[in-house]
Amino acid sequence: MIDLSSFEVPTVVKHAAGAITCLADEVKSLGCRRPMLLTDRGLVVAGVAEAATRSLDANHLDYILADRVVANPPVELVDEVAEIYRAEGCDGLIGLGGGSSMDTAKAVGVVVTSGDSIIDYEWADPQPIQRPIPPLICVPTTAGTGSEVTLWAVITDPKRRIKFNVGGTRLIAPRLALLDPRLTLGLPPRLTAATGIDALTHAIECYTSAYAQPWPDAVALWAIEAIGQWLRIAYEQGDNEEARYQMMMAAMLAGMSYGTESAGAVHAMSQTAGGVYGLPHGELTAALLPPVMAYNCTGEPRKYARIAQALGEDTRDLKVSEAADLAVTAATRLVQDLAIPPLDDMGIPPADIPMLAQLAFDDPQTVGNPRHLDVAAYEGIYRACFGD
Repeated sequence: MIDLSSFEVPTVVKHAAGAITCLADEVKSLGCRRPMLLTDRGLVVAGVAEAATRSLDANHLDYILADRVVANPPVELVDEVAEIYRAEGCDGLIGLGGGSSMDTAKAVGVVVTSGDSIIDYEWADPQPIQRPIPPLICVPTTAGTGSEVTLWAVITDPKRRIKFNVGGTRLIAPRLALLDPRLTLGLPPRLTAATGIDALTHAIECYTSAYAQPWPDAVALWAIEAIGQWLRIAYEQGDNEEARYQMMMAAMLAGMSYGTESAGAVHAMSQTAGGVYGLPHGELTAALLPPVMAYNCTGEPRKYARIAQALGEDTRDLKVSEAADLAVTAATRLVQDLAIPPLDDMGIPPADIPMLAQLAFDDPQTVGNPRHLDVAAYEGIYRACFGD
């Protein structure tokens, strides 16, 4: 029997400056009469959520505002919001915010259509999700996770102190990703940096993954090149609409490069460490990226050489291995320019390295890494993060 590779992007993507004003029309086009708008309290206080509610109110759409999303959304939150969805008679979802809001919306959709708790739908073989979620529109307010087009949601289980993946199937995909770069104009530099490097990591890991395919490779390379050109500008000039637009496109395409598969060692480490310490995913991922690239570049030297070119390095007259090393140099310089804090500044004690290495090795994303990994290799990467 042939083991077929596959790739699908079932989400429609619509984008423009001011696209949020079309939200109500898009909700209606999906046949929703009482959607739940899922976001976090910070976006409500900052007035960002008002851009969405203004469109819904102006078109006399009945909706429920659930502003309970938190970073690293836990199982209990998803299950509680699903109960509110049912009790209020909602018939669709809008995920407004960063990855946490969009992932929560996906996970709530799974629970309301399939029942029980989201803990019962942790990714496994066979796939536990068997029914499509309600119509979902994702509206990102950061340029990072790409969750608006991925087939995945990441949920935290506080009891096990881990993050786990839900999805890997079109049944969890948003119907529409509505991208408006103006929603990111007020993003602080630190968050711009962390989410931008998260997007870069998605693209690099998927491009060099054991699951890589030509179509995802193409969008991943475009994303890497765009981030190399525009992330520093978005960081330094937060009101630069062109930079914000390019970063939003790059994050979306980096998300598309996932397909139905997963990433690699960076995300195996950041998701597991994030589950233990509750740290921001973007900054944790950014701090881990250069050391993992330094380890992996010998596993896919030609692709790493191409990454170096995409990041603006001059690789003419260089050996492939030398060009591959430049990819690591470029990523390291970018992380430094964006003032990403190192792991020791995040409060991760070096004494925990053996435990963290084992957790990363046990994460399913280890399988897709372009270079063989064992627990000892993960320990070495973590030590490199601390300068040992």
